[in-house]
Amino acid sequence: MNEMKQKNFSERLSAARDAKQAMAAKFRQRPGPDDPGVAEQRAARAAVSAARDVRHAEREAQRRTENVQRAADEARLTVEREALAAEQAAQENRAAAEKAVNEARLEAERKAARDARYAARKARK
Repeated sequence: MNEMKQKNFSERLSAARDAKQAMAAKFRQRPGPDDPGVAEQRAARAAVSAARDVRHAEREAQRRTENVQRAADEARLTVEREALAAEQAAQENRAAAEKAVNEARLEAERKAARDARYAARKARK
């Protein structure tokens, strides 16, 4: 650690200059945009991106198809429920009409029996 403190100013300047030159050399070694390796990487990235877009479009189409199918199933079930409810309502109406007819018939029979008793009582007097 003493060696670091013992370095003079000129040695530190030359070390900084050497570091800057090394960074510049490293930057210059990078391939340019027209390099075949860079073009190949760019094409590979474009292919991956296109494949990703295709998969996304397929998933979106699948989701929409499932949504349409689900909506159709729900509509079919709703229609079936409404038909069942209408059928039950019709059965209840028929049962209520039959009950009303039976009650009217029973009431008529009761009235006829009551009138017959009344007539028999009048005949006895």
